[in-house]
Amino acid sequence: MNISPSFVKRLIGIFIVASLVIPGPASAYTQAPAATAAAFSTADLQAVVKKAYEKFKGDTSGKTADYIPELAKVPADLFGVVIVTAAGDVVSAGDVNYSFSIQSVSKPFTAALVMQQQGAQTIKDKIGVEPTGLKFNSILATQIIPEVSVNPLVNSGAIASVSLVQAQSAEERFNKIMSFFNDLSGEPLSVLEPIYKSEAATNQRNRAHGYILAASDRIYSDPMEAVDVYTRQCSIGVTAKQLGIMGATLANRGVNPATGKRVLDAKYVPKVLTLMMMAGFYNESGAWAYATGLPAKTGVGGGIVAIVPGRMAIVGFSPRVNDAGNSVRAGKAIAYIVNELGLNLFGSDR
Repeated sequence: MNISPSFVKRLIGIFIVASLVIPGPASAYTQAPAATAAAFSTADLQAVVKKAYEKFKGDTSGKTADYIPELAKVPADLFGVVIVTAAGDVVSAGDVNYSFSIQSVSKPFTAALVMQQQGAQTIKDKIGVEPTGLKFNSILATQIIPEVSVNPLVNSGAIASVSLVQAQSAEERFNKIMSFFNDLSGEPLSVLEPIYKSEAATNQRNRAHGYILAASDRIYSDPMEAVDVYTRQCSIGVTAKQLGIMGATLANRGVNPATGKRVLDAKYVPKVLTLMMMAGFYNESGAWAYATGLPAKTGVGGGIVAIVPGRMAIVGFSPRVNDAGNSVRAGKAIAYIVNELGLNLFGSDR
């Protein structure tokens, strides 16, 4: 009997799907996650947060970002760690009430707003979803990747995201972003004006991104208006606790656990988390996923938020960043907590 290659491929596909959906002996791929949020008491979470804080508080690796002059003035020794559960429980250690600029941690939340307004397909069609493997502000990426805007978590795509927010003016556009962020955090946030002025005076590279997007029809408002709103968005001040609530809103399928308000439709949360897994750590996204198995987003202001879907958000804040722009202590503290609690989405080796 002659068997065509296409038939063999279909048969193999059937067996692969069946192996994923039919119950069988536990394996590295089918075993349940190591733990759930309910498995940890508040005391358990507080203990691991305190251990992470104590373990890394003396680490002085990295340096504060200085390409935005005002960021270089942020006290380098600040360090805070927070867990906010999907139920709204908060445990913390260190400098968790200091307001720092959200910077690129804002990007997935603005992408979420665009999804809420226009659907997830808009992000894929009008921006793109592929990681670059290059720096977050890479001009080269816009020249070698056909979509140009690349994805919403690098600067070119983030500027395009801002331009997609439905509004008739720059003021209305920013107000919609701020209102969405306020709903995510459950508290009124504000712009750190010295950061905004410093960043606006030195954002020539982002202006270049705006014009490159315009030349390729990949921006959807006036390009310099989008760049300015994006700059203001990055200058919004958040504390580690507020960022924790924002992250926990994603962990809680779009419902703010502190206020009970639905901020984002549940169907969009997996799309946002996928972007964070693929591109949330700039050009170290692969290394982060390999080490922790969690979606996360980082910013040069020193903040990192990692999401454990259905369970919690883990936030670290420390201004000293590495060459990729990722906070050294914050990343180490979150990775330590993930390992100690067995939170890797793909399974735990503990």
